[in-house]
Amino acid sequence: MPVEITWWGHATCTVEDSGVRLLTDPLFAGRLAHLRRRRGAPPPAAAAVAEAVLVSHLHADHLHVPSLARLAPGTRVLVPRGAVRAVPSLARLPGLSLTEVAPGDEVRVADLTVRVVSARHDGRRLPFGPRVAPALGYVVEGEDRTYFAGDTGLFDSMAEEVGPVDVALLPVGGWGPFLGPGHLDARRAARALAELVRVGRPRRAVPVHYGTYWPIGMDAVRPHEFHAPGDEFVRHAAALAPGVAAEPLGHGESVVA
Repeated sequence: MPVEITWWGHATCTVEDSGVRLLTDPLFAGRLAHLRRRRGAPPPAAAAVAEAVLVSHLHADHLHVPSLARLAPGTRVLVPRGAVRAVPSLARLPGLSLTEVAPGDEVRVADLTVRVVSARHDGRRLPFGPRVAPALGYVVEGEDRTYFAGDTGLFDSMAEEVGPVDVALLPVGGWGPFLGPGHLDARRAARALAELVRVGRPRRAVPVHYGTYWPIGMDAVRPHEFHAPGDEFVRHAAALAPGVAAEPLGHGESVVA
């Protein structure tokens, strides 16, 4: 049956393919440091149920140790190579099966193959720390092929490295009024989608990584960067990648892709 995608907010999604549930970048907190969740309730307990978790990079809004602690014992967690050295608290999480991966690796999860690809993003554990772990994307291959881009900028070899996919989960914003390098906004995400079409047309694209967290006290600062990226992505995708169904999801909503 086709893959089912559920968006829980930010970069957190459940990808269910062939009866296997994967969870991306779990972030279940109502508040993280200076950020608070402005839209959508934190995901329910059922969102933490997955055979495996895909962590794209070490930033605390993507590798969130308290959220990982909510996973069931035995859950497999794929993290960038070097993550355990950079985030020692990972090794103290009871019962989780940590697997460090890098671009080019392939990992079998039940009936799925998870292929690790590159991302262009500062993958350090901020606000300090050496660059000891890469930022990653993942391609989940089962009955369908689903690309979770993590957090990334657009780069020349993206489409060739990712290859043909059926579904693309693309970041289209962030958690603040300005995006630095190593990010996709709505227009650049549509350009990335157009590049993916060039190597094999996806059926559907789901915008993620926007409209969830925002700095405390900055609600009135460039609010369109919080509210608009999903709809802006749809508009740009219609022009740059016609024929691909680009559809924003509400928090907790699912789509069969």
